[in-house]
This record gives sequence, C-alpha cells and structure tokens, in this order.
Amino acid sequence: MSDDVVELRVHGAATASADQVLDVSQVEQVAGDRRGGFYRPRRHCSCSSGQRVTLEAYRWADLPSGTVVRTLSLVFLLPFMLANVAIWMRPANPGSDAVVRALCRLLALTLTALYVLAFAGVTLDLIAWKCMGSSRCLAGRVWLSWLGGQPVGLRLAVLAVVPAAAIGLLWRTSARPGTAFEAFRAPADEVSAHRLSEIGQWDAGPLVGRLRSIHVAAAFATLDVALLAARAATGATAGTIALAVASGTVLATCVVLLCVPPLIDRGASDQRLDRLTRTVRTVAVALTIVVTAHVLVSPAAWNGGSGLPGYGAILTSVFVAQTTLLTALGAVLLGGRDRRRGTVPLLGLGALVIAASAVSLAVAVSAEFVYRVADFLDRDAPTGEGLASGLPPAFTWAIFGFFRAVLFTLVVAVPVVLISRRRRLRAAASIVACDYPGRPAGAAARLRQVRKAIARARFTERLVPLAVVYACLAGLGTATTTLGLLELLPSESVQRYARLPGSLITFAIAFGSWGIAAIILGLAIGGIFAYRTVEFRRHVGVLWDLGTFWPRAAHPFAPPCYAERAVPELTRRIIHLVSCGNAVLLTAHSHGSVLAAATVLQLPPQVSSRVALLTHGSPLSRLYARLFPAFVDDEVLHEVGDRVGWRWTNLWRDTDTIGGWIFSAHRTTTPATVAGPAATVDRRLRDPADVVAQPGDSVPPPIQGHRPSGSDPGYAEAARTLIERLRRPMDPGPPGDPPTGQ
Repeated sequence: MSDDVVELRVHGAATASADQVLDVSQVEQVAGDRRGGFYRPRRHCSCSSGQRVTLEAYRWADLPSGTVVRTLSLVFLLPFMLANVAIWMRPANPGSDAVVRALCRLLALTLTALYVLAFAGVTLDLIAWKCMGSSRCLAGRVWLSWLGGQPVGLRLAVLAVVPAAAIGLLWRTSARPGTAFEAFRAPADEVSAHRLSEIGQWDAGPLVGRLRSIHVAAAFATLDVALLAARAATGATAGTIALAVASGTVLATCVVLLCVPPLIDRGASDQRLDRLTRTVRTVAVALTIVVTAHVLVSPAAWNGGSGLPGYGAILTSVFVAQTTLLTALGAVLLGGRDRRRGTVPLLGLGALVIAASAVSLAVAVSAEFVYRVADFLDRDAPTGEGLASGLPPAFTWAIFGFFRAVLFTLVVAVPVVLISRRRRLRAAASIVACDYPGRPAGAAARLRQVRKAIARARFTERLVPLAVVYACLAGLGTATTTLGLLELLPSESVQRYARLPGSLITFAIAFGSWGIAAIILGLAIGGIFAYRTVEFRRHVGVLWDLGTFWPRAAHPFAPPCYAERAVPELTRRIIHLVSCGNAVLLTAHSHGSVLAAATVLQLPPQVSSRVALLTHGSPLSRLYARLFPAFVDDEVLHEVGDRVGWRWTNLWRDTDTIGGWIFSAHRTTTPATVAGPAATVDRRLRDPADVVAQPGDSVPPPIQGHRPSGSDPGYAEAARTLIERLRRPMDPGPPGDPPTGQ
C-alpha cells in the first residue's frame, strides 16, 4: 500500500478562498466547480520525514451564498429559515417526534399566510380600498390615480394580481433547480444508522416538492379568503358561499396533510401523494382566478367602511393560530423531556425558542412592511398616530409586542451580563495564572486583554437563558395580538388598566416601528457583507451557515441546504483518494467539522480505516449538541471516533467564542471527565502563545480566538502524529491516558 497521505482541509465559515485554506499563493482546481471544489497547491508539500504529504482543500464557501439580490431576498425570508431550523432542534424523544414535526410545519404554514396577508394589506386594504377611494391620497400620484374613481370590485381584482404575482415569483424561485450535481449515495449497509448520517444521504427533494405545493395552495387560498370576506360584508350570495367553502376546503386539506408526518415524509416512490399535493395546488390557483372574477363582476354593492371588510379579523385569526401552536409546542416539549438534571440541552425548548423567534420576526417584518407603506401614503399624519389608529389593531399590537419582547430581553440581559462578568473574569484569571506563570510586570496589560478575551468567549453559554426569555416574551407578544379581535388599541388599553399615558405608548409603538426598520436594514447590510468580507463573515456568517446546514423539512421557501451537496461530495472524494492507494487526514475548522463528522458516518469501513480526523474550532459539542440533541449526541460522537479508529484530535482554545472541546476540556486544573479512547481526542491550545514579545519580534503573539489553527505549532504536531499513525500497517488505537493540557 502507498505511503502517500492526502491532508484534505475543510474550511469553516470564516475562510473565503482555497489559497487561504492551503496557506499557499498558487492553487489549482482538481475537482468540483466554482461553487464547491477541491484545490491543491501547484507544488507538493513535504513533511519533515521526507515522505510526501499532499495538501488538498475543499472549498464550500459559495454553496450557501449567492448574489446581492438573492442575499437581500433571503434576509426578508429569514423567518422561513428559522422555522425550518426549529424542526431539526426537536429533542431526541421518539414519542413526541411526529407531533413536534407536525406543529413546526403548521407554524411554518402560518408564516406563509401572514406574508400573504401583509401583501394583501398593502395592495387591497391600503391602496385599492383606502387610497384609491380618497382624492387626497391620489392627489399628485399619477401611478395610482389611473384606477381612482373606478368601482371597488375592479380595483380589488386588479390589485389582487400583485400578491398573486408575489406568490408565483416565490414559487418559481424556490422550484428553480440549482447547479446540476449527480448526488452520491453510499451503500445503505455501510452508512451509520444515526440520524446525523441523514445529512447528504436523505433525499429531501420529494418532501420539499410536496411542502412547496401545500404552501402555494395555502397562500392562494388565504388571498381568496381575504377577497371573499370583503365581498361577503354586504350579504353573501350563493356563489360567494360556495367559493368560501372551496377555499376553506383547500386550507383544511393543507393542514391535514401537514398533520400526518409519516404520510408527507414518504420517499420519492409515492407518486400518488405527489399528484395529490399538485392537484391541491392547481385547484387553489384556479380557485383564485374564479374568486377574482367573482369580485370583479359581482353586482352587489360594497360596504363603505374605513378598511377592507374582514381583513382585521382574518389577520387576528392567524395570530390566534400561531399562539395556539406555540403553546401546544411548548406543552409537548416540556411534557416529553428527560427530567434528569443536565441531560436536556437548552432546557428541552430549543425548537420552541427558534419557532417563537421565527414567528416574532415574521410578525415584525409583515407589520413593518404594511406600516411603512401606510406612512408613505398618509403624508400628513405623524407616524405614531398613523400606526396607533390607521390600521388593523392586530398589527399595532404586533409592533407593540415585538417592542416589549426586545426591550424586556435587553433589561434582563444587562444584569445577566453584569452578574456573570465577575464570575467569568474570575474563571479567566485562573486560566491565565496557570498558562502564564511568572510573567514580568510589563505584561500586565496584555494579561488583562487575555483575561477579557477568555471571559467574552465564555459568555456564549449565557446566551441560552436569554434566548429562552426572549422566546417566552415573543410568544406573549404574539398572544396579545389576539386583542385585535376586541378592536382594542394598545394606547387605550394600557392607559385604562396600567394608568400610563396613552401618548407614551403611541411613542413606544412608533419607536418600535423604526427600530424594526433599523433591524431589517442591518440584516440586509449584514447579509451582503457576510459573504464578501472575511472578517465580517467570521462573526455573522456562522449563524447563516448553521441555519442553511439543515435540509428543508418545514418550510419550502427557506434557503437551500448546502450540506446536501457538500457531504456526498466529500464522501465520494475520500473514497476516490483511498481507492487510489492514499490515506486521508481529514482536517476541518469550525462548521467544516460538522460536515466532516457527517461524512465519516457515510464512509465504508474499508475506507474509514485509512482516514484520520483533525478538528479545530469545532462547534460540535458546544453548539450542535445543545441545539440539535436528536442529531448530535455522545453516541454519534463516539461512533465517529470508532469509525476512524480513534485517530481523531480536536484542538480548541479558551478564547474561542464558537468552538470548544468534544469530550473533555483537559485543563491543567480540571480532571478528565471521560475515560478510554475518547479521553485522547481533545487537546487545548494556549492562546495566545505568550504574553510577551518573542525574540526578534516587537509585539506579543496575537490572540487567535476562533481563527483556524493551521499556522499553530500545535496543529503541525497533531497532524504529524496522525499521519504517522495512518502510515502504520495496523494502528492499535490510541493509548488510554488522556493528553495533558497545554
């Protein structure tokens, strides 16, 4: 067998180019394409033993990114991504699995309905009903006055084309095929039975297609209900009732399909289910055409109210449904969790936290969209007064609820930060004292910087209770929107029951509205820069990569999953390299380590026996095990180690805000918490290397934090050790004693 070893490097969210991954100036592509490909230096690198080690990099940075237009659109569809992530955060409890999946998918469906109602609120309520019926609003607006004075039915029918076109555009965009890629499927008997192995192996295409048909059908049916409610306000005819029943049947069918996960999750072989969902979608599209024509030609008089009849009640009913679903999801998660102390990550509420955040953000974006258009059309009224009195009360309560959730979370966050800071600094001081004993007095300032860096890195764990607090407050904020059914406004209610000035609440609503606008603008700017600036992406892109790692299983309009290509591509490449007589050292940084773990689970035993694993800055235990307990746990991590013969080293730093140890910290002052081969995996890197300038240098070594460890001497040593073990004829496995902390 050849002694050649290929060091295959998989980057994390912070790296943008192949030459940076390989740390060379000239590279050449040997496989893949411009979005995801394998690169090598133009000249081979040699190790100190004289035997060749070939460097190769897998660059996947462009798989989850895209153009500026696509990035901006994904920012506004961010609630859909969060809703999709929530279904993967379900606990490892088979008894509640189907119920949690059904509830998450129903919540995702309400987000689609909410966005449709937001478009309908702008086009049908604000423009067609209010503005085009007001000479003051039409004055000086030629682009609107062409329909001014026309019958209400004509205005509604024409303007209904806008939300219908938006649904069609989203439908077309989500159904557009991506870059052609022949998916690789490992033999079923060689793939791990653990759930994490589904990533890249499970074909999500049929499920996404069915979900897409269901959401498109529900979107058109929601638009139909809004039009028919307005038509029925002055007395429903037989035609109106028949169309309303048909629209309700479409919505009920969509809900029933989502409530039966074993049915909707069937593989591609079930063509009857595909035909059923496509039929429901076709019926919904045809029904929208008939409803629009009915609104256009109906001879009955229209109600001359101040707003589109029935619109506020329909909007509030969506908020009621969301509140009910969130309550049910919380009850299922709390009722089915393991009550043993320390066994449930994120208090067992991970799916609820993200689902509530998705609903809260969707409500805020929808309400802000309607409010900004209303503020533009009503040129004279101040923003606060317009928001408090000019639109459906449900939207006003939604803005007020979002403002309360953010404000109270910040109020809670301040004492959490202050109280935990002293404890974090104390722990950091203990680490610094062990790592840098006997440093000169001139290093005091640098030691303080290191202590602060370690203390900041340890704040990641404090985000868990803050996330739970925000989710609870966001859920309460969504619940208060149901007060819109009583036609109550926040300013009046708070002034009556809390004895606070109504003008103060009006100001808070206006402030919250502008705050939401600032958040949306910040997300848009962040989405653009996250994939064009390496330093910016190091902090922001991590969140996006975490969200787009998971296949679309709840919302079909969420961003596509890059792991569906990356994991099979890595698997096939490693199998090819081993079949050519090479051993493979798979090195992975940050989120690349998650791709690497999923890849190892799909390698045949004869291939994984020639593979070693080196991870650094890995979030496998620190983030993924907490957030996705059904997919990343001790069982799957031990299986990864077993598959590579425990030729696995994980490097981590105390200054890292994202990565951490896999099995045990191995600090000098902390005893090992695991035994056996797992105790040999983790190795701590002292960061920085020193707090004083090295000979020949004028500044002390920098603090690396979450940056890749490729240039660290500890990385070179770990890689050399793993390569030597790969070259042994039969590696007996690692010794039982854990390594000492550095």
